[in-house]
Amino acid sequence: MANLLILEDDADIRQALEQHLRREGFTPLAVGAGRDALRILESGTRIDGALLDLSLPDMDGLDVLRAIRSAPKLKMLPVLLVTARVDEIDRILGLELGADDYVPKPFSTRELIARIRAVLRRATFLDTQPEGQALGFGPITVDLDMHVARVDGKPIELTRREFELLAYFIKNPRRVLGREKILQQVWGLEYLGESRTIDAHVRRVRAKLGEAANLIETIVGVGYRMGSVEG
Repeated sequence: MANLLILEDDADIRQALEQHLRREGFTPLAVGAGRDALRILESGTRIDGALLDLSLPDMDGLDVLRAIRSAPKLKMLPVLLVTARVDEIDRILGLELGADDYVPKPFSTRELIARIRAVLRRATFLDTQPEGQALGFGPITVDLDMHVARVDGKPIELTRREFELLAYFIKNPRRVLGREKILQQVWGLEYLGESRTIDAHVRRVRAKLGEAANLIETIVGVGYRMGSVEG
């Protein structure tokens, strides 16, 4: 049974989310302020995933997300943004900061539950690989057992989803990978997101790869490829 942190300032929505999640077999821990959410996260309480609102009474929800992604013990935590902010810039910024998905309000309960299950999915590409297996392409290596990525032997900091995305690219060198295929294989078969989610995560991975960023090629209108066909 997964423990889910719910950060939602609207008491009615917060209560409704708690009820829906309990019926679906989750254990919700709901709070209405960002500082309360951070206290829970820092307390050592087991949290398997987080649903974050962005408009809060004490701080911006994106600051909570930044704190999660900057904490070594929390950087792999699955995070779903659930907010009434409709501007594309907020959605893109949230994904750029490391959110796994974004659900605008008002939302369908069925869709929300499906998205939660998708970001919590453990039967992903990485789970099917033998322990201790390492993958590599050019100067990039990923150790699936240690969950460490390196460029020219130097470790780089990746979120859980960024690591899975990079590993999937390296597992399929020089193959054109369509966005729908990436969504299925990295985010999970139930994933209901949009292609901009992938694009935002690819931008983050490229930024962290430094000079090796050009190894991930954009195939216009289709998706991405790790390495050129001539390489």
